[in-house]
Amino acid sequence: MSRPVEYAVAVDRFLASGGLSAASRRIYRIALTTWAWALVDREPPVGEGRRNAVPPAVPLVLLDAPHTALRLRDAFAARSAAVGARTANRELSVLGSAVTWWRAQGWLCQDPTDGLRAVPVPAAGGAAAGLDGGLVRDVLRLPAPLREQTFWHLLHDTGAPIERLLALDVDDLDLPGRRTRERGETPLRWGGETAGLLPLLTLGRVDGPVFRTGRGRLSYRRAAELFTAATRPLDPRGRGWTLRQLRAAGRH
Repeated sequence: MSRPVEYAVAVDRFLASGGLSAASRRIYRIALTTWAWALVDREPPVGEGRRNAVPPAVPLVLLDAPHTALRLRDAFAARSAAVGARTANRELSVLGSAVTWWRAQGWLCQDPTDGLRAVPVPAAGGAAAGLDGGLVRDVLRLPAPLREQTFWHLLHDTGAPIERLLALDVDDLDLPGRRTRERGETPLRWGGETAGLLPLLTLGRVDGPVFRTGRGRLSYRRAAELFTAATRPLDPRGRGWTLRQLRAAGRH
């Protein structure tokens, strides 16, 4: 895929890559369009003026410019003050996801969001929001590496303890039967989407961890960090969700 010249075209390609729902694509597009103003050192319009405003034309190469990181830092601080921490954090997370994807395509050399951190969100009280059916669908369609996609689907399908899934080895899987065959354990079973992902993840392997990092086994901590970071753009609180919440959504 050739490198796009315009930031807006790069946004279109990123949104088309992730399998997001129409509602999620709309949220992502609004956030990424808002950042276009910051990239040219202009404040995004607010209120009624935002609806009909035409975003500035931004060359994608501007994201690799040395001054861009500082410009985004200032814009993020201003945005947090203007719209609140939750919205600003969500917009930052969306931009970070897009930049990660663009770098994977070889379109960017730098990450201008590196060093930017979400601002604290005041506690609103009450229990943390859970994952309903619609949100689960959006989570499972997020643009993510094959390993994470497979783990999330397997966790949702089985509702099994997270530690048990991370401990699985390739020879514990009965792929044609869509179940596990661990000694002394009740088999875990999964559905069609997981059944399509697991063979791709384990292709060419006959043993060793199913979910690995390098030559080692993916840790609980790392799996949890990746899931929470990936789901921040979908969370109105700007925090992201936990693997335990995904497991609970599948079990219920």
